[in-house]
Amino acid sequence: MSEKKPAVLVLENGQYFEGYSFGSSREALGEVCFNTSMAGYQEILTDPSYCGQLVTLTYPMIGNYGVHPEYAQSHRIQAEALIVKRYVNHPSNHMAEKTLQQYLLDEDTPAIERIDTRKLVLTLRNEGAMRGGLFPGKSFSQELLEKVQSIPGMLGLDLVSRVSAEKPYIFGEKGGKYRIAVVDFGVKTNILRLLNQSGFEVHVFPASTSIDDLKNFDAYFLSNGPGDPEPVSYGIATARELLNSGKPVFGICLGHQIIGLAKGWKTFKLKFGHRGGNQPVKEMKSGKVEITAQNHGFAVEASESEKSLNVSHLNLNDKTIEGFYNDDSYLITVQHHPEASPGPNDSAHMFADFFTLVDKYYQSHERAS
Repeated sequence: MSEKKPAVLVLENGQYFEGYSFGSSREALGEVCFNTSMAGYQEILTDPSYCGQLVTLTYPMIGNYGVHPEYAQSHRIQAEALIVKRYVNHPSNHMAEKTLQQYLLDEDTPAIERIDTRKLVLTLRNEGAMRGGLFPGKSFSQELLEKVQSIPGMLGLDLVSRVSAEKPYIFGEKGGKYRIAVVDFGVKTNILRLLNQSGFEVHVFPASTSIDDLKNFDAYFLSNGPGDPEPVSYGIATARELLNSGKPVFGICLGHQIIGLAKGWKTFKLKFGHRGGNQPVKEMKSGKVEITAQNHGFAVEASESEKSLNVSHLNLNDKTIEGFYNDDSYLITVQHHPEASPGPNDSAHMFADFFTLVDKYYQSHERAS
């Protein structure tokens, strides 16, 4: 590693952390959050759900297995910046094609190391996720604090338009039993891969696609994505039309929230979000508990009567809604990430479960006709 260059992380509350830059020399502004996963820094960086965020990793040594194209969840780094305790510049992994630092430099992404990430995370847990800025080559000043305080917060921001596909495309193998239309709010590659492996022919569409272009598909998937779901009015309108079609619909993360809004429920911002690979979720019908990977800062809120009728999954840490269903319209959603990548595989069955649901739908319609 070349000579260390100073950098400073500034939070909107005036707190700052001095360390060393190991990424791009440009500054980064956005919401500062944290992820408790012990592995998966490349998957985290390339997850479109992190658009607009400076990501703090709580695991203290980052970079020790390098970078490989197979791990990426999109075509580029999506996070605004990376914040770690210690960067490891000599990876030990036969698959590694480059170091994490080289990857960050290639993608023009700033990063800071050698700060007290424990203190930073405690600040975020106590005060909530907040606006921040990473400034390579600089030290703290009132000017930097004012710059951080001038940027918009996460509430009310439509970040989907920054990460959604620009034009439709087909992912993976063609010729699946059913054609599924994926509404791309910021979809992860492993979600598309598992849909394809489950037996679907996967067609991906930009988030702003007209409902007229989605009508001739067998099933629908509303993907994960970044930020506040409420400003994504076009996605909510599309979700409402898809639900009215009566065909099978599956939503994950932001897709789950958008479907909730389309059903007339509300969403709210969590204090510091759920981001990590160890969130316990209870499946209400069976009572089974699964350990899940999660990455979201907002959650769906329903009335008590709606909860008793519709909620399929519950987060055991804070009792937030993790999924809901509607048997009549063949709808299932989950707030967590069954595709993991990397992380626990407890809920990976949900892709096969949805394929079975689609099968059931078309078998019942064949009998009816």
